[in-house]
Amino acid sequence: MDHQGRDIIQAAETVELTYRPTRGDILAGIRVRDRVRQLHVLRGALIALVAGLGLLLTMEPDGAGMMNVLVYGPVVLLLWAIPRLQARHVLRIVQWQGEYRTTVTDAGVSATNEHATLTVRWSLFRGYRETRDHVVLLSRDPNILCLEVLPKRGLGAPEDAERLLAILDRNVGRV
Repeated sequence: MDHQGRDIIQAAETVELTYRPTRGDILAGIRVRDRVRQLHVLRGALIALVAGLGLLLTMEPDGAGMMNVLVYGPVVLLLWAIPRLQARHVLRIVQWQGEYRTTVTDAGVSATNEHATLTVRWSLFRGYRETRDHVVLLSRDPNILCLEVLPKRGLGAPEDAERLLAILDRNVGRV
């Protein structure tokens, strides 16, 4: 069985992307997921709370002063860096797999690299979000654990972006 997923998804209209995943691609997907789940609001509130508490304790006359900055500063930086750390971790997982060739049709999405082929039907996705440089497909599960990031730089021609969005609108719609 040497089809490698290519014959599983066949349809009249096809959009193909060829790209090597970057940290920016993955970070864009994580940011979209965080916005859909409203996690950016929670993260911002936590950063403001921890920074405010650290500042308040630093300004207090009996406070430890600089010690509070050394404790609360890294916590604020860690909260801010969580999406970037996630993107770095995911990139380490997928980077060694090389170039991806992704095919989008009315049947679903098929991503192939030198080592694997993953074919996903539209029923897995709740919808998509478009950013300036990416189209991000979001899974149906409550925590949106599965993302498919399609970098627009991987499209063969500028008109492919419109065709890609038309396929997505027909099958999953915008979120």
